[in-house]
Amino acid sequence: MLTETALREAFSHVPQGVALLAAEVDGVKHGLVASTFTVGVSLDPPLVSVAVQHTSRTWPLLREHGHLGVTVLGRAQAGIAVQLAATDRARRFEGVEVRVDDEGALCLECAPTWMTVRVHDQMRAGDHDLVLLEVLTIGRHPEAEAMVFHRSRFNDLVPRERPA
Repeated sequence: MLTETALREAFSHVPQGVALLAAEVDGVKHGLVASTFTVGVSLDPPLVSVAVQHTSRTWPLLREHGHLGVTVLGRAQAGIAVQLAATDRARRFEGVEVRVDDEGALCLECAPTWMTVRVHDQMRAGDHDLVLLEVLTIGRHPEAEAMVFHRSRFNDLVPRERPA
């Protein structure tokens, strides 16, 4: 039987990247954590995507701002991932080191990958909106370890040993 519980459990078997979408608007930091982030949607133009729930109170603020930071969260951010995803928006960024560009795009320090983006397109997709984001700038820490959302929790990716 196709139920929401069955769908959630089945979908949980597919590891997904975890990203923070954030901006500083009028001196206030706003962000949301998404486990629906997809890279490589297009190389020309450079596009990534994310699915955002219609119930999000943060996404309308970020969408209107338009110039965002996207931080792909890694092992170093595992301890703050839950804090960043919390419903208590006032405390999301307490004690979190960030950098904000001149247009308000907010990214975390020491993450595997970060980028600044602008909203390219958006379409309704059931109980979410599918958002295409155009990548404007990109940076990375090649030595940083990745993290995924798998089986309904944040998990590290463990590098495989290479054969000798």
